Amino acid sequence: MTSLRRLSVRDLIDGRPFGRFQTLLVFLGFMTIVLDGFDAVVMGYIAPQLKLDWGLSHESLGAVLSAGLIGQAIGAMAGGPLADRYGRKPVVVSNVLFFGIWTLATAMSSDVRGMVIFRFLTGLGLGAAIPNTSTLISEYAPQRMRSFLITVTLCGYTAGGAGGGFISAWMIPAFGWRSVVLAAGVLPVILGVILMALMPESLGFLVARKKGAAAVKAIVARIAPEIARTPYELVQDAQSPHRSSSIRIVLAPQYRMGTAMLWCGYFCVLFLIYLLSSWLPTLVKEGGGYSVSESAIAMAMFQVGGPIGSLAIGWAMDRWSKHWILAGVFLIGAASVAAIGETSQYYLALCGLALVVGFCMSGGSVGMTALATGYYPTEARATGSSWMLGIGRIGAILSAMLGAEMLSLGWSMSDIFTALVIPALIAAVAVLAHKRWDTPRAAGVIQHGAIPHDKDASKPVSTNP
Repeated sequence: MTSLRRLSVRDLIDGRPFGRFQTLLVFLGFMTIVLDGFDAVVMGYIAPQLKLDWGLSHESLGAVLSAGLIGQAIGAMAGGPLADRYGRKPVVVSNVLFFGIWTLATAMSSDVRGMVIFRFLTGLGLGAAIPNTSTLISEYAPQRMRSFLITVTLCGYTAGGAGGGFISAWMIPAFGWRSVVLAAGVLPVILGVILMALMPESLGFLVARKKGAAAVKAIVARIAPEIARTPYELVQDAQSPHRSSSIRIVLAPQYRMGTAMLWCGYFCVLFLIYLLSSWLPTLVKEGGGYSVSESAIAMAMFQVGGPIGSLAIGWAMDRWSKHWILAGVFLIGAASVAAIGETSQYYLALCGLALVVGFCMSGGSVGMTALATGYYPTEARATGSSWMLGIGRIGAILSAMLGAEMLSLGWSMSDIFTALVIPALIAAVAVLAHKRWDTPRAAGVIQHGAIPHDKDASKPVSTNP
């Protein structure tokens, strides 16, 4: 008689090589984030031309840029709890379709008011895509390469932003700004249909929710066919002893201070990234006296640095102290930001420094997402990650407004970039402070009774082929 084999989801994934099923998932996640990144920064690329065509003031342009960021903040904070309740896949797919459709509407805008409304609605979809995609990837990634795989996926954001820069530099002069926005809307709709067919639900979520036995069996057969051919039970990796909402778990005493440091650091990082994403082309054009195409290329260099930094930082985080790696790159980023303000008359140097800032700050932001997904338990992982991104989006909203205000006050390029050193330094301090409260408990390791796992009460998913 064959005995029943009992193992956790984490043991199932960690005990096997990274296979084709997971590679497909990472590719789908990467493409989702590529289009999210393209769509999120497309308004920054068209801003100089839009301002010229419509005769917009800095304040009106700031309202258009801020509307999408407000939507992203709300979408991120709502999307995580929804994904922890209903599943990662339905939230990711619906949000990709949602932001694609409203981006198409944005391309048809005829006035500022309509564009503000459409960008707000677009932002609702954009905000939920990154945290829930990264959560899904983290739950299929072996622990030994989790940070790297998350950063591989999320570097799609800056890859999409960089690709958008080169596309914009070609399409805006040739076809006008609406052509770029149309491209940013059509592609997500196509991808959403593909995701419906190919993207799996999280195995950890299915087991934690004790549902979808057929789906669990199909997923196990693709990850570990030798296990699928024998009787087995899957149990949840770690579970709170009390049934609590995901939000209450994120704010529970054992996570509270670590959560606060993640929020503080990510707020500052996104403040800096989005200010540059929204205003760098305008700053380069007006502060340096360059053309629209030259300013778009400088912005593209900032975006190119992101995926390079994401891969390098993720690789390093899997080998050395995550916190010290992130703090170090944020400090280098701070120095590079200060240097940009002093090199506005040297185009090649400006582009090179923009690349370094993108490497450090955009790459570091992806590293912080990997840090967050490893900090919380399964039943609160999407919420913990998405709320960090939601708080970060508030910084992004303020950055768009502050960028418009600084330009309206007549600040020089040097003054603006000197001021931007401050958030980079705060982010480095917050990451190091988080180290004090970071423990392996959220990754499924039970320490000090923080997350006891009552295996008899867990009602594991059992499959007997």
